[in-house]
Amino acid sequence: MNKKTIWITGGSTGIGKALAIKFSKEGWNVIISARRENLIKEISNDYENIHSFPLDVTDKLQCKKVFEQIRDKFDNIDICFFSTGTWDPKREKDIDVDQIENVFKVNFFGTLNSIKAVEEYFKNKKKGTISIVSSIAGYRGLPNSTGYGPSKSALNNLAESLYFDFKRYNVKVCLVSPGFIKTPMTDKNDFKMPFLKSSDYAADKIYDGLVNRDVFEIHFPKSLTVILKILSLLPIKLYFAIIGKLTKYQKK
Repeated sequence: MNKKTIWITGGSTGIGKALAIKFSKEGWNVIISARRENLIKEISNDYENIHSFPLDVTDKLQCKKVFEQIRDKFDNIDICFFSTGTWDPKREKDIDVDQIENVFKVNFFGTLNSIKAVEEYFKNKKKGTISIVSSIAGYRGLPNSTGYGPSKSALNNLAESLYFDFKRYNVKVCLVSPGFIKTPMTDKNDFKMPFLKSSDYAADKIYDGLVNRDVFEIHFPKSLTVILKILSLLPIKLYFAIIGKLTKYQKK
């Protein structure tokens, strides 16, 4: 029996790395991609069923070429997990257009480039899963999030749109919305993060959602995400009042 295979972008650190190790321990073939070749090589050296393919997802042609290389080595790709992302909280507090463009280039267009690279493969195969990593920051507008939140909101909309487009080909599109997970990216935050969880916790939740459950959105921890989902349904004036109070966001 052939092993199942998952391709993970953003696999050098954080959730991507933890998920790669989780799937590896469950006996899958795991392909990891990231810009930092040295980091993904270190991981692949530690696990014989993890294979590194360096990639800058902001390069459309490179995304296509790398996926062709992956297809040449592996007969069958079951899941693509696209989790590349960037975040700089210090530059999110003002409207920094260059920063916002870069965030969208990585978070949104990097993910879109990756999906485009596998589109024809999955539509011809008529089976498999494309997983898009977003964030609870994409549910609704939050203070000090001029680039990151909007980029994740765009990914939410993209995932919902692609759900219909790929369903006709029997291909599943899955959205992943993590809360606060301890990673090198969230270590940059200068505020207390409620319900902070480890990357291993996130990997366990994602693995269960992708392998054992048939859901569109995998969101965690529920103690936080359910609250935010309820808040996102509120009338705008009430939402602003509650979020403003919770974040102590007041006029200067």
